[in-house]
Amino acid sequence: MTPLARGAALIALCGAAASPARAAGDAVNGQALYEARCMGCHSVDDNRVGPAHRGVFGRKAGMREGFDYSAALKRSAIVWNEKTLDAWLTEPEKLIPGQAMNVQVSDAKAREDIVAFLRTLKAR
Repeated sequence: MTPLARGAALIALCGAAASPARAAGDAVNGQALYEARCMGCHSVDDNRVGPAHRGVFGRKAGMREGFDYSAALKRSAIVWNEKTLDAWLTEPEKLIPGQAMNVQVSDAKAREDIVAFLRTLKAR
């Protein structure tokens, strides 16, 4: 490898290491899935049968103000992120036994897209 090619490869590697990882999932499709599958019980901004989801990333489970969570969710030490939301959507009862949500999303791509959409809902 020539010194010029080696230098270009090194620059490319350093740039790739310094740039943030591209977020997984399709947030646009996730929004459509959220509207079709989640909005019967949830809203982005208002508590309904389930809690509102704005600002869910980084929030401790069971801590959305104004929502009456199950004791199991209040006791949990879960903080919502990509991994915990995926596990929750896969099988909520397995993640937090005694919780009240009885909906599962079996398709991994659908979960990934819903989580990508939820990631866009920054707290105000």
